[in-house]
Amino acid sequence: MTTSEDGAIAAPAEHLDRLKENMGQVEALTKRLMEVMTNKSSHHPALNGPNHEIFARAATAYWTEAMHNPAKLLEQQIEFWSKSVLQFAETQQALVRGELGAESDAGPKDKRFTNPLWESHPYFKFIKQQYLINAEAIETAVAGIEDLDEKEKKRLTFFTQQIVDMMAPTNYLATNPDALEKALETDGRSLVQGLENLISDLEANDGELVVRLADEKAFEIGGNIATSPGDVVYRNRMMELIQYKPATETVHEIPIVLFPPWINKFYILDLKAQNSLIKWVTEQGYTLFVVSWINPDPSYADVGMEDYIEDGFLTAINEVKSICNVKQVNAVGYCIAGTTLSLTLSLMKQMGDKSVKSATFFTALTDFSDQGEFTPFLQDDFIDGIEAEVNEYGVLRSYIMARTFSYLRSNDLVYTPAIRSYMMGETPPAFDLLFWNGDGSNLPAKMAVQYLRGLCQRNEFAEDGFELMGHTLNVRDVDVPVMAITCETDHIAAWKDCYRGVQKMGSRSKTFVVSESGHIAGIVNPPSKKKYGHYTNPDLSGDADTWMAEAEYTEGSWWPRWDSWLKKRSGKQVPARDTGDSDHPRLAPAPGTYVVAKSNG
Repeated sequence: MTTSEDGAIAAPAEHLDRLKENMGQVEALTKRLMEVMTNKSSHHPALNGPNHEIFARAATAYWTEAMHNPAKLLEQQIEFWSKSVLQFAETQQALVRGELGAESDAGPKDKRFTNPLWESHPYFKFIKQQYLINAEAIETAVAGIEDLDEKEKKRLTFFTQQIVDMMAPTNYLATNPDALEKALETDGRSLVQGLENLISDLEANDGELVVRLADEKAFEIGGNIATSPGDVVYRNRMMELIQYKPATETVHEIPIVLFPPWINKFYILDLKAQNSLIKWVTEQGYTLFVVSWINPDPSYADVGMEDYIEDGFLTAINEVKSICNVKQVNAVGYCIAGTTLSLTLSLMKQMGDKSVKSATFFTALTDFSDQGEFTPFLQDDFIDGIEAEVNEYGVLRSYIMARTFSYLRSNDLVYTPAIRSYMMGETPPAFDLLFWNGDGSNLPAKMAVQYLRGLCQRNEFAEDGFELMGHTLNVRDVDVPVMAITCETDHIAAWKDCYRGVQKMGSRSKTFVVSESGHIAGIVNPPSKKKYGHYTNPDLSGDADTWMAEAEYTEGSWWPRWDSWLKKRSGKQVPARDTGDSDHPRLAPAPGTYVVAKSNG
């Protein structure tokens, strides 16, 4: 029974008619679905999953071990059988006794199963409990395989977990009480809207399913996000250089030039005034320049790491020096741009160029000897697939990278948003961080292969040297004062891996900081929020665990600590600088034109 708009109670027949009417709309939507899937773009099949050899080797290792140690296999199987039979028997007894209000489940807490029906209804409780039993059995079996290479074991564990997560009952309409209840409450309208959301996401990505995480209509770059005042004062084929307007009457003589990653857009550092690092830096009395990278199309296929260094890093540094009439700058590199800033500093060292007075690294890897959570995606079968992909398209399309990053946190970034959007028919939230997360960039073919093969796979920069621009670049050449900001729960650039790289740098002055939280929240952590603290320890001689065990914890943001460190390397006070000069006219207001270019994939 439902209530109509005039307050009257709808009769069951009327309720059923509306349900049929809503379901009838599915036919029209199905035609759209067939059309978009017929014209679906393709990518190399190796990017859809691991080479089947890994599962074959795992199966061989499992059964070989079972032959040598059958008791172990039997113990695992008997435990699984016992739990399954007991679970079935208890459910049968509850049904016989009519105990629809079953006892509270004392099993593992899982935010996927928050609906009370998962505990109170025998059907849903049985499904949940059996899923958890199955998942535990699979995970135990995989963990018990011993005769596998460490990398293969990591990959097998990762892809097995993907299967376990995908098979969760919450991901299917018939076994999701939230979706079923919503469908009944809305006379099926939620399912129609969910199908509309699904088709819209497919149409937006040429048939590839990339779950929309945020309501894109709620944000406008330069309108309600990325609004700090400034101007583009230089532009070339690789980047726009934005100079931000001063917020103080005087500024430090030595300016800052900040290089964001080119996998995503720079405005993560300027989402809104309350958490804008860009705004905060200008308020501390610095002249700030930020690079906004081009979103490359297939015409950039032959652009490599050397182009990012030559036409990006070196050019930006020289233009900033010219505009501010100084001999040095303080440089900042975030994520992949921090890695590339290290390459640039090695090159500058070998060239005798002392234009960089200090370098700050945000979550930047320079030693890739431990590939961490990216191990599954950095083996030859995947990289071969990426190489074939970029050779065909000229770029590594942004949706491929977005999908890879999402599956590192699949329940949070894939399945939960998909359930809300496609089964519940909800509009994605108006969340600026998730909007930014979905606004990715392509990577040029040559650059992607250089980075993945030379740096990630072979770890050349931290070992024998990375050949580029006629030089052999090495992390030990980085000898300017450095401050490295890492994040405690970062799953992209693990702080321990960052620590190893900083240890290998040749600088005599090194400051290493571990911020609480992850890759984004640990960096975008304004002091006003009083949210995440940080760890410091001046002794970098031991391993990472020793460093952390002896580190001092400080409540609050690391931003003021960085400010104190930077002031000592930023020179005297000079009158605040307006944007540009006679040789650098204002080409466009911030955030510029490159940042609004959308990827075609």
